[in-house]
Amino acid sequence: MAEAQNTEELEGDTEEISLTDTIPLRTHDLINHRYSGDLDELKEGYARVSLMTNDEMRVDSFGLVHGGFIFAAGDFAAMAAVNDPNVVLASCQSDFLSPVRVGDEVVFEAKVRHKDGRKREVKVIGSVLEIKVFEATMKTVVLDKHVLKLDLMNASKAPN
Repeated sequence: MAEAQNTEELEGDTEEISLTDTIPLRTHDLINHRYSGDLDELKEGYARVSLMTNDEMRVDSFGLVHGGFIFAAGDFAAMAAVNDPNVVLASCQSDFLSPVRVGDEVVFEAKVRHKDGRKREVKVIGSVLEIKVFEATMKTVVLDKHVLKLDLMNASKAPN
């Protein structure tokens, strides 16, 4: 039932995106999948990433997983859904809804909900079995070139 609810929450954009054709990943090609999850499915405007939590993610004797790993996998799902080599995260509103334990597999579904020029808004939902544990709206920007190739230090200086 929660799975159906998650699907409904990912739907509802005004622009229909075809989810029938699998496409190659064009971004984050060197990401460490052990900590950010494996890409299970990639279609235009949609990505599914699964994160198998492990003991290195543990924060206490109970086996609680640090939220940073959950966020990292959700972020990877969002970046994959946009799927541009120059995509960067600009902002995020996220909620951690339930704890995750070592040994849990968290499945993230990300769908581009809105496009406005270079800006993309991506809805991400992470679930363990049928329990939603993470939800986020991530705002991304697609740049002309890689963020580390931009001259950000001199961008605000006006020419003489």
